[in-house]
Amino acid sequence: MKHVVEHDLDPETARRVTEKAFNSYKERFAEYSPTMNWSSDKRAEVGFSAKGISLKGAFELSPGKIEMDLDVPFLLKPFKGKAMSVIDEQIKHWIGEAKAGRI
Repeated sequence: MKHVVEHDLDPETARRVTEKAFNSYKERFAEYSPTMNWSSDKRAEVGFSAKGISLKGAFELSPGKIEMDLDVPFLLKPFKGKAMSVIDEQIKHWIGEAKAGRI
């Protein structure tokens, strides 16, 4: 199931917001070894390690939306909820920063 954050940013700013949000998550939760690699202008592959298990997901940018998805085994479903919640919070924070002209 994808999680969607809606916005009214141009594509370049939406990408910067996504990067800032993920970098904030990466600093806060370094123990999960988060990684993000852009595979195209609109898609970033992400990865985490939790309890010795590698998790993969992606960000998809489309007009007016930042979509997040994370494939998580059943035993780690609580991790997915926390990760998505924190990233959602960070994306919304950085959207506000972008609208205020601070990024």
